Amino acid sequence: MDVTVRVKPGSRKGPLVDTTPGPDGETLTVYVPQRAVDGQANTAVIELLAKHFGVARSRVEILRGHTSRTKRIRIEE
Repeated sequence: MDVTVRVKPGSRKGPLVDTTPGPDGETLTVYVPQRAVDGQANTAVIELLAKHFGVARSRVEILRGHTSRTKRIRIEE
């Protein structure tokens, strides 16, 4: 399953996954306390989404948007 994720790094709300319906399906907003430095926010997003969907971290992969706040992520079930 591929999902579009909007990442909010350095958030005091996080760690949190918020679901918003959109025109292309479901869009997730992920709040993580880690800053976007040296890939720390990306690592936190992968860990949080793996926990949210109940899969191993190795089953979550960032397809596009490694340096962007909007990411396309594949989750293998």
